[in-house]
Amino acid sequence: MENVYDTKSISEYITNHNEDFQNKLLTEAVNVASNIEGILREGNIDLLKNAQKLVLYVVENRKDDLTIFAKEEGIAWAKHSLTLAFKLEWVHAIRRALWYFIRLYDQTHENEQLAKGFFELEELVNDGIDEFLNSFFISYSQYKDELILSQRQLVEHLSVPIIPVSQTVAVLPLIGTFDSYRMDIIEEKVLTDISKHRILTLIIDLSGISDMDEVTITHFQKVLIGITLMGAKSVITGLRPELVRKMVHLGIDLTSFTETKATLQQTLNNYLG
Repeated sequence: MENVYDTKSISEYITNHNEDFQNKLLTEAVNVASNIEGILREGNIDLLKNAQKLVLYVVENRKDDLTIFAKEEGIAWAKHSLTLAFKLEWVHAIRRALWYFIRLYDQTHENEQLAKGFFELEELVNDGIDEFLNSFFISYSQYKDELILSQRQLVEHLSVPIIPVSQTVAVLPLIGTFDSYRMDIIEEKVLTDISKHRILTLIIDLSGISDMDEVTITHFQKVLIGITLMGAKSVITGLRPELVRKMVHLGIDLTSFTETKATLQQTLNNYLG
């Protein structure tokens, strides 16, 4: 950009008037202003200090620093579940306060080339603020998505309890509804635990399962094949009539690589009696 505006000089002007800038910023963001101490306490985020950092990165066109800073802010706000409405109000207040001080700078320096350089400066400032917001929200969303995924994985693993009933026999009671994601968790858990605990017989109780779709049944069939390939035996108990009917209509036969029993109690009596 042509140096119609000395961005370094603007940066120094704002830094030298930092207290006035902060006061202007607080009047522009009334809702956030009353929560500054709470945000500092909850997330260790100093909004006023970070506002100055953002302004300097934007005015000095330090794009790499701006992007890194935005990502760090996104993670911090996501980690501490801080209100996004506050962030939006704050950043827009920073934009308005920055333009206010640019006007003061022009008046102080009697810049006669205002019209010539305005659009270049407008592009620099607004693009910088928009880039910060874009990077911030991408970072925020990615952190939240990863957190939700890790929490779901933890919950799903806890919902696949493989219970040892002897040195070589374990029971896996399954309840609820199933989709491909949950069947992936079951497959991983089953094969890992068979190897880890040296399970020779895994009793899978399906009495808590009323229905599976065709894709899930096919995936479940592959889990049973995997158990066989691991050198273990699978026994299915508690198959409900509606699920059996669906398997028959789909032409799926599980008996070639698994054993079926009517009830879990009957099966435990056979293996432990």
